[in-house]
Amino acid sequence: MKNAIEMTKDIFWIGVNDFETDLFESIWPLPEGVSYNAYLIRDQKNTLLDTVKKGFMPQFLEKIQHALGENESIHYLVINHMEPDHSGCITVLRDLYPDMEIVCNSRTVEFIKGFYGIDSGLKVIADGDQLDLGAHKLEFHLTPMVHWPETMMTLETTTGTLFSMDAFGGFGALWGGVFDDEVDLDSRENETLRYYANIVAKYSPMVQRALKKLDGLDINVVAPTHGPVYRSRPEYIIQRYDRWSRQEAEAGVVIAYSSMYGHTQTMVEAVARSLIDQGVRSIRVHNLSRSHLSFVLRDIWRFKGLMLAGSAYNTKPSPSMESLLSILDNDQLKNRLLGIFGTFSWSGGAVSAIREFAEKPGNELLNPVVEARNAPGDADLSACRQLGRAMAERLL
Repeated sequence: MKNAIEMTKDIFWIGVNDFETDLFESIWPLPEGVSYNAYLIRDQKNTLLDTVKKGFMPQFLEKIQHALGENESIHYLVINHMEPDHSGCITVLRDLYPDMEIVCNSRTVEFIKGFYGIDSGLKVIADGDQLDLGAHKLEFHLTPMVHWPETMMTLETTTGTLFSMDAFGGFGALWGGVFDDEVDLDSRENETLRYYANIVAKYSPMVQRALKKLDGLDINVVAPTHGPVYRSRPEYIIQRYDRWSRQEAEAGVVIAYSSMYGHTQTMVEAVARSLIDQGVRSIRVHNLSRSHLSFVLRDIWRFKGLMLAGSAYNTKPSPSMESLLSILDNDQLKNRLLGIFGTFSWSGGAVSAIREFAEKPGNELLNPVVEARNAPGDADLSACRQLGRAMAERLL
């Protein structure tokens, strides 16, 4: 999309699509790309809200010029979030528009200086402050740790447009459709949830705090820095972030396992068959040797039931299982039904480590815990089927 796209009168989307980056933050796969959204308000004081990743500067400038005209100036640049995929063009913009003031909060100042060496021309605002652009008015709402310490949201009060930075965002480039009424939101939800589970989930309590702060504001449009702009159904994304940040999950089961020689996988198949026999239909099975953790975390955040199965590896779980446990512990996963099982040969270590995680407060550990030595026998597989029944009974 070459041109700026008008959202409401004199407010423009001037974002870009990234189909080139394979790993977001050099960690999370981007099979469907990602958008970096920025916005422009044309008024007596022309105002940019955030920028884009540095490598996309030419496309970004082209959209600014399309919206404003080449001879127009930028008076303000509002920085809602300082991660480089949103702040990467600050120095170039400062060169092009030397009189442009950078509007930010006090926590942002240290990041601007640290990243870009800029410590002048800053207009520092406080929570609740307002800025008059002419026909448009901006109101600033600080939302620290969603998901950096300086993050804030900006409400344009005349139209009710909330520029929400990374909150309410999602993975996936914008293929022609920028707005929620132009895209299939149901098909995009997996990538929106994957973004939440990978990027925001650890800060769910702060998301709840931010949502309470926004409650009562007249919000007609939600304009995040990734993913579609919600102009027709802003409640769609707000309600989902509310549910996800409460860790409210759907009735279904994720089975995440590591298996070196197929013995733990045999147990997985017994558990899965038992779940099916009991009427569970939403089941996601992830072999941790093949499924990137990004997609495993998405499904874990969606479903209530979680089965963790591991084979012992040098007296511990496999590295892939250890990584998953570490992330889930760091994200403070809760409100889940947990079932655990696995195998060992000459030493244990996998099931005991998983159990240590599962017994932490906030989740419910189901019985039996099943650990087979060498290859699972009939009694082990019977116990796996019993575990599947126990999960189904609690889930359904």
